[in-house]
Amino acid sequence: MRLPLLPRPPPLAAAAAVAAMPPRGRRAVRSPPLPPSPPQLSSTPPPSAPPLDAPKPGTPDHDAPPSSARRRLPLAAAAAVEVKEEWHPLPLSAADLSLPLTLPTGQTFLWRRTSLSPLRFTGAVGPHLVSLSHLPDAEDGRLAFLLHSDGSRPAARAALCDYLNAAVPLADLWRQFAAADERFAEVAARLGGGGARVLRQDPVECVFQFLCSSNNNIKRIEKMVWTLAGYGERLGEVGGFVFHRFPTIQQLAHVSEQELREAGFGYRAKYIVGTAKELQAKPGGGEKWLASLREKELPEVIEALCTLPGVGPKVAACIALFSLDQNHAIPVDTHVWKGGTEQLLH
Repeated sequence: MRLPLLPRPPPLAAAAAVAAMPPRGRRAVRSPPLPPSPPQLSSTPPPSAPPLDAPKPGTPDHDAPPSSARRRLPLAAAAAVEVKEEWHPLPLSAADLSLPLTLPTGQTFLWRRTSLSPLRFTGAVGPHLVSLSHLPDAEDGRLAFLLHSDGSRPAARAALCDYLNAAVPLADLWRQFAAADERFAEVAARLGGGGARVLRQDPVECVFQFLCSSNNNIKRIEKMVWTLAGYGERLGEVGGFVFHRFPTIQQLAHVSEQELREAGFGYRAKYIVGTAKELQAKPGGGEKWLASLREKELPEVIEALCTLPGVGPKVAACIALFSLDQNHAIPVDTHVWKGGTEQLLH
């Protein structure tokens, strides 16, 4: 089945594109109930799910750390040593990027809350282990980062700006859309005025995360993706969590289907193993092949991604939107389809 393609809207989160969809037909459209107001920046979000123990890799050349090293460590031990923190501002206000509206909302599954503050998240961006937070003393909720791993601070900043899609002027776009569409303005007000941003993730990382997402819930997806991350290079420990750089295609190709099934991946295990081998066989390597899709049109991108084991139209649209610069892609699952058809029927 081919994914139905919609006209290109301006670059914005798919949820915002659907919220701004105009009614059709002669009869008045019954507006769906507004979503509940999200927690404000000062509220405490629910805790993230604890990670699974990672399975042991299949060959001695790719030994993963002991499973106990990937468990969340006691918070008391994590808080025993105080480290001087040096935060560095990023060119993004809370209106440009709200951490609670962006990181734990289903685009990515590897960020963890690593302090008592509900506004601090820690994760790996390539080789950089960083924490992100809104500066409490900044009037605009300015975003800042704290570098935990070795390496260049300018390099980490550049990687973060790319990952966070910082070149897109989200606050300006939300103001334009709200002025042009009453319904969008109403929904935007419920979301605090903006900040729900589409990320620009590494395509390899994005592919394997969304292979775990099919017919699944966020809690289980987080556990599976955390297990996969355990096959990568260990970057360090923050807030009782041990973080790893997401593994390469070559590292994932050494993982057996049986290992993943034993770790609770079910039928998705064969898709992960199959996709790793399929990407290895691509001309120039899977990383280069995936990156090349950023230069193609959406129909061609969807068609190419659907050749990978376990990737259907919805998963392909998620990968295209969250890592391949296809900002007009709208992933359509059963809930989006039902809501859209009900609007048209009424």
